[in-house]
Amino acid sequence: MDPQAITLNEVIQKSNPSIFELLSERGKNIFFPKLGILAQSAQAKGKEINATIGEAVEDNGHPMHLSDFDQMINLPDSSVFPYAPSFGKPDLRATWKSFIYKKNPSLGDTAISLPIATNGITHGLSISAYLFVDEGDTVIVPDLYWENYALIFENNYLGKIENFPLFHNGGFNFQGLEDKMEKSSGKIILVLNFPNNPSGYTPLESEIEKIVALIKMQADKGKKVVVLIDDAYFGLVYEKGVYTESIFNGLATLSGNVLAVKLDGATKEDYVWGFRVGFITFGIKNGTAAVYEALENKTAGAVRGNISNISHLSQSLLQAVYSSENYEKSKLEKFNILHSRYEKIKSVLADLKYNRYFSALPFNSGYFMCIELKDGLIAEDVRKILLDKYSTGVIVFGNLIRIAYSAVPEAKIAQLVENIHSACQDYLGQ
Repeated sequence: MDPQAITLNEVIQKSNPSIFELLSERGKNIFFPKLGILAQSAQAKGKEINATIGEAVEDNGHPMHLSDFDQMINLPDSSVFPYAPSFGKPDLRATWKSFIYKKNPSLGDTAISLPIATNGITHGLSISAYLFVDEGDTVIVPDLYWENYALIFENNYLGKIENFPLFHNGGFNFQGLEDKMEKSSGKIILVLNFPNNPSGYTPLESEIEKIVALIKMQADKGKKVVVLIDDAYFGLVYEKGVYTESIFNGLATLSGNVLAVKLDGATKEDYVWGFRVGFITFGIKNGTAAVYEALENKTAGAVRGNISNISHLSQSLLQAVYSSENYEKSKLEKFNILHSRYEKIKSVLADLKYNRYFSALPFNSGYFMCIELKDGLIAEDVRKILLDKYSTGVIVFGNLIRIAYSAVPEAKIAQLVENIHSACQDYLGQ
């Protein structure tokens, strides 16, 4: 093991041995190199002659680039063309940390890590698996989950996903979660995604408290728990009584045996899917600056060893927008559009005629909702009818149809639901 990894591990073990026990073998071995090329390049910064970094530089010292870009990008050359730090741009990391506190007032002054930039939340999940999932480890996930989880946790890192039903009696399935955690003999790796993809469900305020209490129960028994919190659709809540903050808040101060890992970013929150900028932030009860710095270094080391760094241009554009006086107003305008589409699909589905063929799963937030087809209907066959006869595309999970109403103009939502109704009739020959 590299001495730099050993040093980080010693810091973590001294501060909280539970965190060290949660790390995978990869996680224990990884480090951000403070020696070698990076250190020597840093030492040479500002020198009259700097022949260290693998970038091309103009004679005037500016980053070398194709002149056509000058007409396209209204940012300083230094904010676009050079490599960004593997940790992420310092100003953007600080801004995002301030956002976490602003969007989650119940977090108070809880000490958390400085976010590390990732190439979107998908990459953040992959880096989390790198840090915490060994071959054969069980990863607990609700049965309604984004299919990329399987690629990341099972195909890439050889873990094993175990599901519990997300819903029970129209609400969150506490017993299902408790049973899965109770059966875990080693460390518990739990993934929570609210608003949920594909269901569009976020627990109520009272439900969040119970979920946190269930996790604490396991920690109090001495089990080590890492909770990966996929906050991709954070902030898109449309009903009163639904928890509007992140469950990260309750977990970041819960127990020394519970490490909360917040995975969020600009992708959905700020409608920049192609920018590929996400963040990983850590929180644990009595977390120290030293242990957070060690986790940040391991995370940045995993980023560097995986993709080197995140797009400098994307990070700079986001920082510029976040500094704009128009940012909050513009964001609210987009939220209101999605909220209006949510209200529309909810009102359309209230028509009792649809109950003969399908019913909606609980939904209250995010981009999506799901309908469950009645017995006798096959979702995949209905999907093909929708494509071929009604020029309508949806996603199928088992016998569920996921509707991304976020992508449908409000004026077409009623037609969308009616098309599904008609396709069900066609399938049954009615």
